[in-house]
Amino acid sequence: MKFYEIATLKTVIFGAGKAAPALEAFLKAPEAKGTLLGAFGTDIGGLNEIYVLRGFDTLDDMMQERDRAILSDNPMGCMEHLVDLRFDSYKPFDFLKPVETGDFGPVYEFRTYKAKLNGIAATQDKWREAIPPRVAYSPLTIAMYGIDGSPRVTQIWPYRSLEERAKARAQSVTDGNWPPKGGPDWLNPDMTSAIAMPLAFSPLK
Repeated sequence: MKFYEIATLKTVIFGAGKAAPALEAFLKAPEAKGTLLGAFGTDIGGLNEIYVLRGFDTLDDMMQERDRAILSDNPMGCMEHLVDLRFDSYKPFDFLKPVETGDFGPVYEFRTYKAKLNGIAATQDKWREAIPPRVAYSPLTIAMYGIDGSPRVTQIWPYRSLEERAKARAQSVTDGNWPPKGGPDWLNPDMTSAIAMPLAFSPLK
């Protein structure tokens, strides 16, 4: 897959479960394009949000699918449960394999770093060197850079538990294998993190 999209659905209070059946139907409709990789409800961070991760082989497919939502009178199939909707487009770091679906969670961390205006290429290079030793502590779902909006890097890390997350992060830092050496020099302090759990129909579990 050459392109990825994260759709962020802001729902009414406790809306993720209510929206899930209709959202699943929308994402799996015969006319839908792209590949559904994951759907998650937030647990820590921005609450009452759903993250939908999809992959696309062409930019045209991604834009057609976005039009299907934006021009619909029932966006994402669950308008009655939504209060906001945002789409973010990405390309994967060029050294990573496509997202592999399966049971890697159920704790998924979504981290986004704003990069300096000339920082994306340098960040990708720093990560290229650092990812092999880092994934020895815990797997990486994907790392990618935004192709719309502000320059940014978004990464998705799965863990079996919050305790496993804390242990992997602490040990990789202690061992000097994370963060990438010189990597933070190319980032701004504007960073966000959210913990999300897979919805029942999510291919990433």
